[in-house]
Amino acid sequence: MTMPLDNIPSRKAFNWISGSQCQEGQLKQSIDPATYNVIGHYPDYGLEAAKFAVAAASKAFRETMWAHDHELRAGVLDQLACAFERNRDRLLEILSLENGKVKAEAAFELDMVASKLRYSAATALVEGGRALTPKPGSISVILRQPMGVAAVIAPWNSPVILTIRSLAPALAAGCTTVIKLPAQVAQTASVMAEIMAEAEDLPNGVINLFFESGPEGSAYLVDSPEVPVVSFTGSTRTGRAISSAGARYLKRFGMELGGKTPMIVFDDADLDAALPVLEKALTVFSGQFCMTGSRLLVQDGKYEAVRNGLAERLRNVKVGPAADPSSDMGPLIDRANVARVDGVVEAAIAAGAKVVERGGPINVGPLANGAFFRPALLEVSDNSLAIVQEETFGPVLTIQRFSDEAEAIRLANDNEYGLSASIWTRDVDRSLRVAQALEAGSVWINDWAKVYDGTEEGGFKQSGVGRLNGLAALDDFIEHKHIALKPGLAQR
Repeated sequence: MTMPLDNIPSRKAFNWISGSQCQEGQLKQSIDPATYNVIGHYPDYGLEAAKFAVAAASKAFRETMWAHDHELRAGVLDQLACAFERNRDRLLEILSLENGKVKAEAAFELDMVASKLRYSAATALVEGGRALTPKPGSISVILRQPMGVAAVIAPWNSPVILTIRSLAPALAAGCTTVIKLPAQVAQTASVMAEIMAEAEDLPNGVINLFFESGPEGSAYLVDSPEVPVVSFTGSTRTGRAISSAGARYLKRFGMELGGKTPMIVFDDADLDAALPVLEKALTVFSGQFCMTGSRLLVQDGKYEAVRNGLAERLRNVKVGPAADPSSDMGPLIDRANVARVDGVVEAAIAAGAKVVERGGPINVGPLANGAFFRPALLEVSDNSLAIVQEETFGPVLTIQRFSDEAEAIRLANDNEYGLSASIWTRDVDRSLRVAQALEAGSVWINDWAKVYDGTEEGGFKQSGVGRLNGLAALDDFIEHKHIALKPGLAQR
């Protein structure tokens, strides 16, 4: 939707290309999902912006010292960390307003940014090449070189940290970058660009950023031969599609995709510790999180206690706007997603799921105009139901019984996703035994969603390829080059 030029709120987002603010494009509205009030406008210029951004990044890769100067890269990454710290409160306000996150959850997202940038600054200084003597009189040198222009395609649900999580290692490796974000977070993206522009030693064109309402710009990044590597965070369906498109140029893809996190509660679990975390595993970011705890598997002995305790907690979740400091959970990103998630719940009930806590859209009262959805809890016994197998991307949790360890593992692994899992038990041997058996890239024991800068993160099965965080994050963005010399042997 567009709006007349004489009735535009003061927020004006811009794309950021080669160090310049770009406002060309059809003018469209930015919306607060809690009220559906217009909070600003943005230029929708996806395809052309993508073309300009790729050209700028290619030029910067060829003509600046970025790809060759480790100390420059480390210094800029540290400057970026300082800039995000200085502007934290400003970014917090726009992220809460435009994305709908309650302030505590927006802060949780933003407070991970600076440390990731500084971790990557350190990795930029770690020389990863090596030299060896494969045969007498021969010397081989292995160089790790940046691939070129890296596309960072991030989603709207956690736009700041999911951008930085890919951007930081790409920069540390020596790539120049093009960031693409969805139009739902255009205002947030624009503030991010202003913040990154504060890094005084950042060469123009090393970071470029644009947003769009459609897929055209993303498609150009995937199809362009000038972009050899794509770091994508999003749905498995989209990940499959861009992998297929990028195969034409044998592109390197690093992808964190969908998830359907099982949370396994054994009879010996500490429920006083578990229940508050299980609740938050569903409601953080309003369930719009790839690691949302959406499948609850509970052993027979604790089943009723967990079901009833969690139902009570979910009934007491205060849904509301980020502007209200007492809100526990904010809105979904828009009304279309409210309708989609509600349809998923209705289909699950029709297929045999039993309602423990229906939840659903808030259609009356002061929140009725926003995109609010109360959390839902559904009891299931058939693991093949779509509500168990498919990512919902909303605050909907299924609960299911199991009798023993073997059944818990079987049910947890009976899914195409393998991003993360959570285990609740006081038996140390069992926790490690089950963790090793689960087909998931991250497993938390008596906890949920613990992610650290120095530990690799990524998915098994259909939840992605490659790893982010940790030293392995660099691997998506580098090529190894072998240089062979034959100086011979010194005379003895």
